[in-house]
Amino acid sequence: MRLLRSTDLALRVLMRLAVADGSSPTTRAVAESMDVPYTHAAKVVAELQHMGLLVARRGRGGGLALSEEGRTASVGAVVRAFEGDGDVVDCEGATPCPLHTGCRLRGALRRAQEAFFATLDPVTVQDMVAAPTGPLLLDISRAP
Repeated sequence: MRLLRSTDLALRVLMRLAVADGSSPTTRAVAESMDVPYTHAAKVVAELQHMGLLVARRGRGGGLALSEEGRTASVGAVVRAFEGDGDVVDCEGATPCPLHTGCRLRGALRRAQEAFFATLDPVTVQDMVAAPTGPLLLDISRAP
């Protein structure tokens, strides 16, 4: 299973903010430090804010901050929110698969997808920034 770019970015934004150490970086600063387009970062930040995982303040002294819910958020829940819970394969798309009524692959892939999410469910954002990751994130974010 391959994550969408927005899912990957959402997890990295949450991890970056988890080690912000009292600072409130702007969306633009986060986008630049992660080398992603500002517009893409802004969409992801808006969705994370809508989910209640981060707080965005405008104006002088504004920026992004992780909410308490964001710090304890399940990585599995974040991935589900961004990836959706659709099937891994589209058996009934524009050209339905001729095997869809008797195929066992679809069920096996669904179980594999659920196992993937279940593995991520107990992991929190805070868990993801434990050493050695947190200090590395801090070094990256301070780089010019």
